[in-house]
Amino acid sequence: MAARRGPTFRRRELGKELRRLRERKGYSTKEAAAAIESSETKINRVESGHNQLPRVRDLEDLLEFYGVTDRADQEHILALHRDSLSADWYRPYQYLLPSGHTVYVGLESDAHALRAWHSQVVFGLLQTENYARAIFTTAKPVDERTTQFVDENVALRMKRKEIVYGDDPIELRVIIEEGSLRRVIGGRDIMLEQYEEIEKLAALDHVTVQILPLKLATYRSFDSFVILDFDEGHDSVVMGDGPTVTVSDKPREVWKYARRFDAMREGALAPAMTSEFLHRLAREIDDD
Repeated sequence: MAARRGPTFRRRELGKELRRLRERKGYSTKEAAAAIESSETKINRVESGHNQLPRVRDLEDLLEFYGVTDRADQEHILALHRDSLSADWYRPYQYLLPSGHTVYVGLESDAHALRAWHSQVVFGLLQTENYARAIFTTAKPVDERTTQFVDENVALRMKRKEIVYGDDPIELRVIIEEGSLRRVIGGRDIMLEQYEEIEKLAALDHVTVQILPLKLATYRSFDSFVILDFDEGHDSVVMGDGPTVTVSDKPREVWKYARRFDAMREGALAPAMTSEFLHRLAREIDDD
């Protein structure tokens, strides 16, 4: 698989490199901000990959402040900067994304592998268009959203799903809580279509789906999460979807969630049993 390198990925790589250079010199973010007549908040957001550094002059001043004089090193960092300024594919939908999700969605399309656990509804990259629409439509009167808001959220979800069906697909491993499959979203026909979609995806060579039955007395995480893995040399990233959404590449955080995923993977049904389980759920929903 060819390595993906979108603007969000480049921003994070640039931010990590700038943080490394600053810390190597022993400067604080306040001192770095003063060097380019900027704010400490902006330096923090640039280093975390949340914000761009639009002006090349600011970057050149930072490199000078950090003592980067080697031309090859300068060119490498300037190239990262140029790539980071490209428009993200999700920009037309950016206003729809909750805080924390913009960085995640940008990185999602750059990852080569994804490990996910979701306990409330079917994981987004497995959802059918009708299932996704039913989720947003049900919440529409409660959250006082418009039909346009629903349509654009569904379009965004289907656009994100292209990394599963595309020519260069992501390696996908998903563990699904049985409860999320039994929770009826939109009605019988939508659920039957959703079961078929999961079965079809699970049959692909690059997709593995396991189900964690409710009756099994095994470990399960209360929070949903996704781990994104990149090609060698780049840190994995985890998005924790608990009371607040967090995106982190800190090794300790990634390790914590990876252990949770492995524990549930070992406790869940084998991938070969997914199709049979979905057929049983389809029969049961037909009997109701």
